[in-house]
Amino acid sequence: MNEFSLRAEGISVTLDLSVGHIADLTIEHDGRMLKPLHRAPWIDRTDLPEGLPEGVVRLSGDFLCAPFSRSDVQPAPLHGWSANSEWQLASEEPIPQGRRATFRLVRKIMGAVVEKTLTLRDGHPFLYQEHAFTGGSGAISVAHHPITEMREGGRLAFSPKRHAVTPPDVTEPDPARGAYMLAYPARSEDLTRFPAAAGGTVDLTDYRADIRHEDFVTLVEADHRGMGWTALARKAEADVVLVLKNPAELPVTMLWISNGGRYYAPWNGRSGVLGIEDGRAAIGHAASLGDNWLKREGVETAFALGGRVAFRQVVGDVESHNGEAPSAVETMAGTLRLKFGDGSHRDAPFDETFLRIGQSLLN
Repeated sequence: MNEFSLRAEGISVTLDLSVGHIADLTIEHDGRMLKPLHRAPWIDRTDLPEGLPEGVVRLSGDFLCAPFSRSDVQPAPLHGWSANSEWQLASEEPIPQGRRATFRLVRKIMGAVVEKTLTLRDGHPFLYQEHAFTGGSGAISVAHHPITEMREGGRLAFSPKRHAVTPPDVTEPDPARGAYMLAYPARSEDLTRFPAAAGGTVDLTDYRADIRHEDFVTLVEADHRGMGWTALARKAEADVVLVLKNPAELPVTMLWISNGGRYYAPWNGRSGVLGIEDGRAAIGHAASLGDNWLKREGVETAFALGGRVAFRQVVGDVESHNGEAPSAVETMAGTLRLKFGDGSHRDAPFDETFLRIGQSLLN
């Protein structure tokens, strides 16, 4: 197994170097081992359908999509070579109260060198990630791809969003192969009342375990000038998973809802999976570079290459608060604060400078 593990006090992360996916993220809290990220149950099986991209064969935790979705500008598998080919360790070093490791993609993307830097801090229940492109030409769409599991469902909460939008194409149009629940295409400014395929509305903040469906919806960040965040209060897992971003870098959050709605291999109707894909992208590389609905609404869908461009993201996990999702997530000096509807709050150690809110994207 070609893996690399990084550890700090109370937290560890393992990277599958064959595809650049996070194979494991474990956070220790009061004797519990919190695991916010999902790993596909078919990994290392030898009876998978032929022709699957390596990124599906070894689907795990979180990975870099470059480009996001279809690679229809420079030939590559789904989500690009960054999610389907080898990474190598470039450096590992101690930092004050933690450790850091940098990895380099063996292949270049659009001529650019791609690096992934993972940072762990002692006592922080967060993985701090940065991806950087150096050189190259043209432009690239990008997204992170955290995948979590919600075996019995749970509640979702978000930083303020303008609206939620489904694409023109239905996710699983053949009822013999799968099922979907949302209307396509559709749009709503109210995340709790999104148009449903069968009529009526669906609450996107309620992940139900009893309805099998495969859906995809894009949430566009509102202009609130703060940190972007997604919080998942998982029922069976009794925790709150957090995915944090700088909206200036990654202005959309795409939800991949894979709750048993694919009946064919290797999915086989397995339920309870949710992808929280913070990105700077439309669906497909060519679409991201050309005219698209997001650009027409003033949302950037690609980074221009040539110099050095970097973007950051944070994944974390804290214990549940009565099964509730937070009503707000705020940063203070050295602290992330989750506020709840009953007026209470929960604090966790956090590097509030990492996401560079209000700073330039160019290093």
